[in-house]
Amino acid sequence: MGLGIALPQYGTHARPEAIAGFARDAEAAGFDSLWVGDRSLTPVEPSDIYPGHTPENPYPPEYKTFLDPLTVLTVAATATSRARLGTSTLNAPWYPPSLLARSLTSLDLVSGGRLDVGLGIGWMRDEYTAVNADFTERGARLDEILDILKGMWTREEFAHEGPHWTIPRSHIGLRPAQRPCPPVYLGGFSPAAMRRVGRVADGWVGVVLPPEAHAGLWGTARRAAEEAGRDPDALRRILRHNPRPGATCEDITTLLAGVRASGADSCFLDLQQCVREPDEALELGVKVLDRLRAG
Repeated sequence: MGLGIALPQYGTHARPEAIAGFARDAEAAGFDSLWVGDRSLTPVEPSDIYPGHTPENPYPPEYKTFLDPLTVLTVAATATSRARLGTSTLNAPWYPPSLLARSLTSLDLVSGGRLDVGLGIGWMRDEYTAVNADFTERGARLDEILDILKGMWTREEFAHEGPHWTIPRSHIGLRPAQRPCPPVYLGGFSPAAMRRVGRVADGWVGVVLPPEAHAGLWGTARRAAEEAGRDPDALRRILRHNPRPGATCEDITTLLAGVRASGADSCFLDLQQCVREPDEALELGVKVLDRLRAG
């Protein structure tokens, strides 16, 4: 199982000057991948509550400060040469797809073909309101965006006319380093989201869940792949783990050993809600990495 770590991006870790050194040191320590997330705003009176939270504490307070994900990955790309660079997840319906394709293609080129594109649809209606996107059509928008990305990544000329976007026939001179395109992983926890993973994606970028819940969701994706005539064994699972404050190296390693036993292809640690400083996060992450690989 590959092991990655989240880059300094939000909360007390949102320090632009720390990104390059953190990425360089994480790669040198042996992490396989570096990751970012995506938040557009943190409302004072939010429309929706983050899973596992309460009206009094509607989302992780660290979310109030959030650096742009693709900017953070670009800095990391220029500081590293081997580690994969991933988004878990970029909320695709917030972005015009032609501009999203340009940004992702540019990042894949800057990184020398190391981009893993993790896309999702988010969970907060207020974030859709802020970017003038329809929350109720987020799944349909994602489906259309996936079609557009594939077309712009693989064709010399491309045109699109759909329910949400129209793109006139155009020359596509900017092509990704990875051919035919960067791998696309989809997030989500609903049956519809998992069926989409099985039908069209390279895999699932999820979170660590109790074994029964995980098995049920993954089974849905695999069945959808079979029904679509795809090889379910080709789907990859990339999971995120957010340890709670106070979690020890032993706690995290024990959990990750279980994740590895489940057959997951990769897991990454997001320690930005566990410790306050980027240096602390890297130190703890390296201890976990060493212990997991030793055992």
